[in-house]
This record gives sequence, structure tokens and C-alpha cells, in this order.
Amino acid sequence: MADPSSYRPKPGQIPDSPGVYKFRDDHRRVIYVGKAKSLRPRLSSYFQDLANLHPRTRTMVTTAASVEWTVVSTEVEALQLEYSWIKEYDPRFNVKYRDDKSYPYLAVTLNEDFPRVQVMRGAKKKGVRYFGPYGHAWAIRETVDLMLRVFPVRTCSAGVFKNAERTGRPCLLGYIGKCSAPCVGRVTPDEHRQLAEDFCDFMAGRTGAYIRRLEQRMAIAAEDMEYEKAGRLRDDIGALRRAMEKSAVVLADATDADLIAVAEDELEAAVQIFHVRGGRVRGQRGWVTDKVEAVDTAGLVEHALTQLYGEEIGDSVPKEVLVPALPEDPMATEALGQWLSERRGSQVSLRIPQRGDKKDLMATVGRNAQQSLVLHKTKRASDLTTRSRALEEIAGALGLDSVPLRIECFDISHLQGDDVVASMVVFEDGLARKGEYRRFQIKGFEGQDDVRSMHEVISRRFKRYLAEKERTGEEEGPADQDPTSPAENGEPAETAETAENGDTGENGRSGPSLKDDDGRPKRFAYPPQLVVVDGGQPQVAAAKRAMDELGIDDVAVCGLAKRLEEVWVPDDDDPVVLPRSSEGLYLLQRVRDEAHRFAITYQRAKRAKRIRTSPLDDVPGLGETRKQALIKHFGSVKKLRQATIEQICEVPGLGRKTAESVAVALAQAAPAAPAVNTATGEIMEDDGGSTHD
Repeated sequence: MADPSSYRPKPGQIPDSPGVYKFRDDHRRVIYVGKAKSLRPRLSSYFQDLANLHPRTRTMVTTAASVEWTVVSTEVEALQLEYSWIKEYDPRFNVKYRDDKSYPYLAVTLNEDFPRVQVMRGAKKKGVRYFGPYGHAWAIRETVDLMLRVFPVRTCSAGVFKNAERTGRPCLLGYIGKCSAPCVGRVTPDEHRQLAEDFCDFMAGRTGAYIRRLEQRMAIAAEDMEYEKAGRLRDDIGALRRAMEKSAVVLADATDADLIAVAEDELEAAVQIFHVRGGRVRGQRGWVTDKVEAVDTAGLVEHALTQLYGEEIGDSVPKEVLVPALPEDPMATEALGQWLSERRGSQVSLRIPQRGDKKDLMATVGRNAQQSLVLHKTKRASDLTTRSRALEEIAGALGLDSVPLRIECFDISHLQGDDVVASMVVFEDGLARKGEYRRFQIKGFEGQDDVRSMHEVISRRFKRYLAEKERTGEEEGPADQDPTSPAENGEPAETAETAENGDTGENGRSGPSLKDDDGRPKRFAYPPQLVVVDGGQPQVAAAKRAMDELGIDDVAVCGLAKRLEEVWVPDDDDPVVLPRSSEGLYLLQRVRDEAHRFAITYQRAKRAKRIRTSPLDDVPGLGETRKQALIKHFGSVKKLRQATIEQICEVPGLGRKTAESVAVALAQAAPAAPAVNTATGEIMEDDGGSTHD
């Protein structure tokens, strides 16, 4: 626990102007971001007598080790910079709202040549028009099904669309009139795009004029005795009215507004948002957060506004935003309104409803927020109790002084000694932190040796920890070692699971994650309270020996053996046996199984990459087409290796010189040893699964 006076800025050092400030801990990690109309009085308020501070503020300033600030010109700039830094650094003491689920949207892909109507979740994409969010995906599909009768826009995937283009036959929706079938040219691209834009206009709330036009066309058709056409128009009008009925009219003046309500207690807060477009509720969402900082209702509203509209521009920000509370300072309210107006590109009204339908609707939103908070607390109470009990049982069984809030688990995976890799998974407060998962290639030796592999991985992990401590000046590393030396450390191929699609490469670094000076999370900056290894006494002893060699004596170690689910600790001949019904054992099993899953996924990926290589790749002048022709002709590389040069020449397109090159390449390449199932002795094909000892 730090003394705030140790890093308090000197008198007169803090400027008296608008700005944004960051508190950092002793690892240089940003733990809190705030803004102020005047930095001097705001920052000075953090360095008063600790007894006068709010408990959460007191915890923050005693966790911090330094403070820094950036001066800006206006409060609007401060608001924008605060939002950017909160998003970038994810400070632990800032209020961060999290959706309690991934809400589905009705999306129209106007960025495609033939726009498509579909259900979408996740991050919004440029050029796509979104409506919602909706509570359930089936609600979107019911609405779309009704509207496709009037607006027959494409709903099929790219694969179905291309197949219809190729065959010249539309899908079922094209035959029953719920798709205009642009895939077979029934409508031109411009006509189809106009249908999609009409669909968007109707969903945006411009419904009355369109229905009136349909009614006029129906009347004209009836007068001209085109009764079949009039009947179709009548049914179209009915379908549109049923689609409109699914969104209740709540505001009679066709208002476009978002209503935000907050329900809170001392520890948590819930936010509910109703999206009203054209006077109808078009979407609803809810957020729940821990009140990790001292903040009032107006502060919660401000955080909600910045996170709700921080990534939105244009019509996604409504003309009117109704909230339950605003900052006491009128200038702060004005800055919020100006920021919203800049996001929209036109004036946005930010206010508290005082009377009429809008006040009544706000009360409804408030009741939803209160119910959401009650439901969340009911669910979480059981969950928190279970996790706390599990951590306490682990601490008691292993004789720890405190519960292990951060647990790291390591596992080794290989296929009969080939492609040996390791994984590190992280659990904090009993929950997986997938953004901090890491994976390694074993580089210190060749072959299969789980004990030696475990020693290498643990050594590399804690050498990086010592290196990070040395960089920040927290303490000096071992005098006889350079923890950052590639020869000592063997640069690991670690990567967060959440970034698997953008791998950093097997030996490459993900640059930004190592830049500790700017406060971004670092790979190995934070030590665990408990290291769990997948295995028994030998693996535990190897892990303990690795940490002893580095002087790490404040991290507990244990192993979980699969055979009897025994918990092993260093220097003990007998395992710790936890009851099968123990929550502590269940948590250790989940941690171990997650490490095993992550390791074997990486090992299989490496193996698949390796077996995709072929000795034919090195034959000069042999392209992909002729390689495929060879494999198709002989059936496999094994049979091709047994073929004579004359037999290879029989393949169409291969001359004798190329056939000789193929034969030489196959003769020089040693055939791969077959994989064997160690349990049954069965020889496995190349597509077999990974084994693990």
C-alpha cells in the first residue's frame, strides 16, 4: 500500500486549466483516468487526509504510485480524451459498463452491390445500416418475414447467392415472392438497392407516408378493376401494419430519442436504455457495473453516455437524449451536449423529462433498470459465493496466507515428442482472463520430456516477470543473468486467445503489448499468487526448481494429476486430497482443463501446418496443378514414392526430366514415421488427434 504523499505533485506544479489525468500503480499500469474543468483543485482533492476520502477513492490513491496529466483546451476535448484513454487502458478503478449479453441487430448491408438483410451481433461495420438492438433474434426474424412481402430484399448468404447466379435458379424465397431474386436478374442492381433503401426508411420510422402511398395505389387498382393487384396491395398493407404493431407507440409526436435510466446501490449500478424511433420503441439494452469509484447518479449517466455514443456518428446518435440526472455544473452539462452534437453532426437535446408521456416512459425505463439490478444481484450472489468458497478451500488446503486471487496454470502438449508446445492460462477471482493467455514453443531441447519442458516454460515466464520489474526500476534482477536475453529466455510464441486470428508469428513479438511506458498491459508484469501445473510430483518439482533458481519465493506451486485428481505440493511425498464435491477441486479442474484445451489447440495448429508441407514442394518447375495431378493419379505420396520414373511419366503434363526430379526429391525425403495410438497400438492416419502425456 503506497503513501499518496510519496508521489504528490509539488505546490504550483499542477496547472489550473482543463485536462485529463492518469493514476498509475507501481507496475506503471494505468489504474484510473479522470477529467477536470480545472486540474489543480481536482487533483489536490485526492491528496487530503485519507480518513476524509471515500473508501473507494482511498483504495485507488493507496494503490497508485504516480499521477500525470495532460492539459487540453476545452471540457469537450477533456471528455473525448478521457473516453479514449478509458477504452485504451481499461483502468481497474473506472466505472465500465458491460452488456449482460450480446444484443442482436437488424442489419442492412448497404456496402454490398446487392444489399442483404440479416441478423448481426458484435461490433458495427462501416457501410451497414443497423436497427435495434432487439431483445431476441427471433423478434427480428418475425419482423423481417412480414416486411419481405412488401420489400423483397435479398436475405441469403454470399455462397447461396453465387450458387444461384451460377445455376440460374433462385432460392425458395425467390419462388414465393419474398425475394426479388437479383441473383438471376429479375431486378437490376439499382432497383434492388432502392428496395433496400425503402426497407431502411420504413424501419427508421417513416411509415405513415409509405402506407398512404400503398393505400392510394390500392384504391386506383380497385377503380381500374385490377382486383388481383388491389388484393396484393391490401395484403402488403396488412403485413406492414402487423410489423408496426410489434413496436408499441409510446410517444405520439414521432419522436427520435434515447431514454436512459439508472438503478443503483452502494456497490453496483444498472443502466437501461430504450431506443425510441418514430415514436416507437425500436430497441432496448441493459448494462450492469461495479461502482469501483466514488460516483453519483449524474456521473453514472455521464459514463453511460460516453460508452454508448463514443463509437457512434450521424443518425446513430438521436436528436434527443433523456436522462434521470445531469451534472450540477451547467458547463459540464453543456460540454456533454456539445460532444453529442459533434457526434451526430447536428444539435442534440440532452435533458431530464419533466412532464407528460416522456416522463411516464422514463419511469418505465427506470423500473426496467431496477428489475435488471435485482436480477443481476440474485444471479451474482450465488456465483460470488461459490467462487469465494472455492478460493478459500484452495488456500486452506495448500496452507496459503491469503486466497489466490490470480492463478496461472501451465500445460505441455505434443504428438509423440514432435511439435512440443506449452500453454499458460490465467484465472482472476475464479474467472478466466482470456486476454492474458499465453502460449510457448519449447526451444531448449528436442524430443519428449514433460518435466524438462515444464522447467523451461516456468523459467521463461518468471524471467520475463523479473525483466519487467527491472525495467520499471522496482528491483534489480539477478546479477549473473540477463532475463531479457534471447538465449536465456527463448522468445516464446505467446499470444492472447482473443487475438488468435491475428497471430504475432511463432517467434515474433506483439510490439505494443511490451511498451510498458505508456501503461498498456504487459505480457508478464503481474505475478500470480498460485502456479498450477498439469501433472504430479515430477512436474511440480520442476516448476519449484525453476522458481528457486530465479529467486522467486513468494509464489505458491501445486500440481493436479489426472489419474486420481490429486493435488501435489513441493517437497511432500503425499498428495493433498480434496473431496470430490469440493468447490476448490472443481475450480482447479476447470483451470487445468482450460490450460490443456489451449495447449492442445496450439499443438494441433502447429502439426497441421507442418504436415501440409510436402517433399514435392521443393521440386523445381513443379507447380500446384501438376502436384495435384500426381497425387490424384497415384492416390498418395507413399504410392508415388514407390513408383518408377516411367510410371510417373504416364501422368499427363509430366516430362521425363520432371519425373526424374520428382523421384530424386522423394528418395531424398525420409518418410514420416506413422503416428501410433499408445493405448491400443493402432497406427493412425495423418488426420488423427493429438496425444498428450
